[in-house]
Amino acid sequence: MSRQRLNSILKVVAVPIAYALLLRFVFGIIGWNEIFNMMSVTFLCFLPSIVGYLTVYFSKVEKAANWWYRILMPWVPVMAFFIITLFFAIEGWPCLLMILPVFLIAASIGGIIGGYFKTKKRNDKLYVPLVVLLPFFASPIEHMIGADTKQYRAYTYIDINAPAEKIWSNVTRVREISAEQDKGSLTRLLDFPRPVKAELNYEGVGASREAIFTNGLVFHETVTEYIPNKKMSFTIKAHPHEIPLTTMDEHLVVGGKYFDVLNGTYELESLGNNKHRLHLYSNFKLNTTFNFYASWWALGIMKDIQNNILQIEKLRSETGSI
Repeated sequence: MSRQRLNSILKVVAVPIAYALLLRFVFGIIGWNEIFNMMSVTFLCFLPSIVGYLTVYFSKVEKAANWWYRILMPWVPVMAFFIITLFFAIEGWPCLLMILPVFLIAASIGGIIGGYFKTKKRNDKLYVPLVVLLPFFASPIEHMIGADTKQYRAYTYIDINAPAEKIWSNVTRVREISAEQDKGSLTRLLDFPRPVKAELNYEGVGASREAIFTNGLVFHETVTEYIPNKKMSFTIKAHPHEIPLTTMDEHLVVGGKYFDVLNGTYELESLGNNKHRLHLYSNFKLNTTFNFYASWWALGIMKDIQNNILQIEKLRSETGSI
C-alpha cells in the first residue's frame, strides 16, 4: 500500500473517528453536562452527521459522486467508534444498540451532504471548521430550550382460563421466577435486569409491595387503590442510589434524570365461562429533548417486562405450576 493511499484512508476514516471520540469526551465531562449533554439531539444527530460529512468530504471526488458510497461509507467510522467505546467500556452495549439506528441514518445524511459539497467543487476550507464546530454552538441553544418532560402509558393484557381468586393470588404475590420461565425478549437482548419476584405485606390500601429484579433493582410500590379480585393500583418508586453501578447504563437508570416509572395498575375483567382478561398498565415519564425516539424504546421495554410477568401469571393460574 502506497503512502499516499494510506494517508487517504487515514483522512477518510481516522479523522472522523477521532472527531467522534473527541466529541464523546467533551459531552461526557460531568462538570459540563448542563451544556454539553450526551442525552441530547445535538449529540445523537449532529455527531454522526458530521462524521458522515467528513468521511465523504475527505474522499476522492469520483467516490463521493457515488450515492451508495455517500450512504454506506459513513457507517464504517460510526461502527469503529462504537467498537472502540464498547471495548474500552466508555459506553454500554444496551445504550449503543438503542442509538445505532439514529447514528446510521444521521451518518448517511451527513455523507450525502458531504458528497454534495465535494462534487460541486465547493472545497472552501471554511466549510469543514464550521461543520466541526456546529455542535458546540447547537448544544447550548438546545440546553436553553430545555428538555421535554412527558408521561406515557404502557398497556398490556392477557386472557386467562382460571377462577378470579386463583389469578388474583398470583397477581398480588409473584413467587420466584426462574431464568427458564423468563420470556422477556427485548429486555434480554438489552441485558436488562429480569423480574425475580414480588412481595406484598398485606392486601389493602397503604400496603407495600416490592417488585424485585436481578442485579439489585427493586421497585418499591405502595397500594393506592384495592378491590379484591378486581383492581390494584400502586405507585412505583426506584431509588437510583440502591441500584449498583453495573446494573444499568447511567443514562437508562430507572428513577434517574431521564427515565422514571410512576405507577401501575392491575385490573381483572370477567369474560364469562371462568375466563378472565388481566390488564396491566404502567405510567412512566421521560425527560429528554428526543422523547419522540426515546419513547419508542421505553414503551417497548415496559411492554416487554409487563408481557413477561403476565404470561407467568397466566401459566401459574391455569396450571398451578410454580
